[in-house]
Amino acid sequence: MRKDTSTNALNEKQINDSCGMAYSLSVIGGRWKPAILCRLLYGKMRYSDLKNSILNISERMLVSQLRELEADQVIRRIVHPVVPPHVDYEITELGLTMKPMLKAMSDWGNMHRSKVQGTEENIKDDFLLQTQ
Repeated sequence: MRKDTSTNALNEKQINDSCGMAYSLSVIGGRWKPAILCRLLYGKMRYSDLKNSILNISERMLVSQLRELEADQVIRRIVHPVVPPHVDYEITELGLTMKPMLKAMSDWGNMHRSKVQGTEENIKDDFLLQTQ
């Protein structure tokens, strides 16, 4: 856990308060959040289905990333009071506003990867391709 008064934390707060792009990246940044968001763009998913759809993500990391996205009001956690517990996740209306940005980032990433790797093949992310 990092101190809120550390130089690093204060610098991060300052740049997030003054730069919309930095703030956006703090909400969606990281290895797993884009994968989670791409899957939830299609609708509600059970926790277990979400976990099984993202290869190599640990349970601890998935829970952590879901909590951060929920705290940022991008996704909603729905707990059904049944035995055994049933938890669904869905993207919020605020989260849906990110769809064009996520698509643009995916398109740019695919273009950049093909240029840097020297391939001219047009690779599309399956999840974002279906959301057009």
